[in-house]
Amino acid sequence: MPKQFDLLVFDWDGTLMDSTGTIARAIQSAFAEVGLPVPSDKEARYVIGYGMHEAMQHLAPEASAAQITEVVGAYRRFYLAQDQDVALYDGVLDALPLFADAGFQMAVATGKSRAGLDRVLASTGLDAFFKVTRTADEAFSKPHPAMLHYILDKCAVEGSRAVMIGDTTHDLQLAQNAGTQSLALTYGAHKLPELLTCKPLAHFDDFHALKDWILLNA
Repeated sequence: MPKQFDLLVFDWDGTLMDSTGTIARAIQSAFAEVGLPVPSDKEARYVIGYGMHEAMQHLAPEASAAQITEVVGAYRRFYLAQDQDVALYDGVLDALPLFADAGFQMAVATGKSRAGLDRVLASTGLDAFFKVTRTADEAFSKPHPAMLHYILDKCAVEGSRAVMIGDTTHDLQLAQNAGTQSLALTYGAHKLPELLTCKPLAHFDDFHALKDWILLNA
């Protein structure tokens, strides 16, 4: 069967890397340190995928700019203290070479900072697989379409020939806003009922199932 997509765009946290729990705990620790009301686990997980300042502002809309800056700095310290213990999801290392061999271009659109993404790309050895990467400090935060529009332009791919793959409604709304299809992963930050409101093309409970679907259907 002819391919329906030329470009696979991946979110990072909660999609390729099992980092959502670590991120949520770091957010909670940062809020506690700064003296702001500590968000619940559900609230902390909801903002994963936003740019860091946008995430903290969402969680603490009454906080001052100085408090937001302080909590962002505290979050980064707490997260970096655990960063080396965060692993890729099972199946990712096997799947990406297969996607490349099948002729797909691949890219990353993430709420991470450029420094944070470059660090994990280097430590995981995955940087060679992605033609383009775009981070939250280089574009408007998800679900604004600018991040994905940039990737489409750099890869010379029409929106109809690309699919966004992620674990949050922010990822799927990004796809809708940019005019691409989406695929949802249910093991990350947002639960399946939330993801289904964004009408993904399909959804998967693990990366192996995603891999099989892409190689057969994408």
